[in-house]
Amino acid sequence: MFDMDGTLLNSIAAAERVWSKWALAHGLDLKTFLPFMHGKRGIDTITQLNLPGVDPAKEAAYITQAEIADVEGVKPIPGALEFLKMLPADRWAIVTSSPLPLAKARLAKAGITAPKFLVTAEDVTQGKPAPDCYRLGAERVGFDAADCLVFEDVPAGVMAGEAAGADVAVITTTHAHTMETTHITLAGYEGFAVEIAPDGRLMLVEKTAG
Repeated sequence: MFDMDGTLLNSIAAAERVWSKWALAHGLDLKTFLPFMHGKRGIDTITQLNLPGVDPAKEAAYITQAEIADVEGVKPIPGALEFLKMLPADRWAIVTSSPLPLAKARLAKAGITAPKFLVTAEDVTQGKPAPDCYRLGAERVGFDAADCLVFEDVPAGVMAGEAAGADVAVITTTHAHTMETTHITLAGYEGFAVEIAPDGRLMLVEKTAG
């Protein structure tokens, strides 16, 4: 199961353009706020700020429309397109904190075909770091979360994968700051392949030279 933003595609610049404008309008410090907002549903981010006189649902809807309108610079993570093509269509899912319209817009801009199984912000009442989204993703794919590998890039997503009982791999290519983790880390998908074991399990393997 794959998170989307920062894990399959790089939307950091686009997201931060929109959120920076909103944050400055509300008197927030960007250096503190921007790392805080990544990887979570917009409504959860705004609710957690507890700003006086702010309607989180209304503001989140505004943010979503602004992000849909600004997908400039959204691009796939190195090797992601080729890696996804190796996966059987019924064995993987995208599990994102983005609303469905935004997910579709960013996937299209990055040239990633939407998968058979897609979990978005509207599908859960508790967003990351709660495990609900990854439990739902595993259910849709037809596996127990404990038998799944989650690809993530931010602490909220990593915690969601852990709480769901899944194994976790951390993609490090999209963030300038280092995240401390005990999980396997990958700079991207180049150099990796997928193999099917005799018992049917999918295995992440390093490509051999030549």
